[in-house]
Amino acid sequence: MTEQQPRQQPHPFERGTDGPKVIVAGLDGSDSSLRAVSYAGGLARRQNALLAIVYVQPVMAAGAALGVPVGNTTGEIAEGLVAELRAAAERVKGIWEVRWEFHTFRGDPYSGLVTAADELKADAVVVGASESAGHRFIGSVAVRLVKAGRWPVTVVP
Repeated sequence: MTEQQPRQQPHPFERGTDGPKVIVAGLDGSDSSLRAVSYAGGLARRQNALLAIVYVQPVMAAGAALGVPVGNTTGEIAEGLVAELRAAAERVKGIWEVRWEFHTFRGDPYSGLVTAADELKADAVVVGASESAGHRFIGSVAVRLVKAGRWPVTVVP
């Protein structure tokens, strides 16, 4: 007579315990970055995660040296992006909800997103594909984030 193994109950499906808690999405106003924020918003909604939308204010020392009010200009861009985000969130209110915050950091886009992802304890980073031809030579922000290997990175075309 063979000894029978006890029957194991199927393991119940866990929901909402293993997914990302914070998703960082880079926004610079370009079409690809707006698509990236939309994509990240869908991920955040499905995962019940916080969507941290990050705008990196460029530091332009040369422009400031020539008397250009760089701080005011980048501040105005950030305010405009926040207004667009609030309007978009209002349009989908009642259809679907997502928890989101808007953050600004200063620096070049790569360093700013790295700082944001570290400070916000990001579980994932979503960025738009580069729309600049020059990035073929110096590398896009997305490629540099992937090479950093610190978070899963999604690049949205």
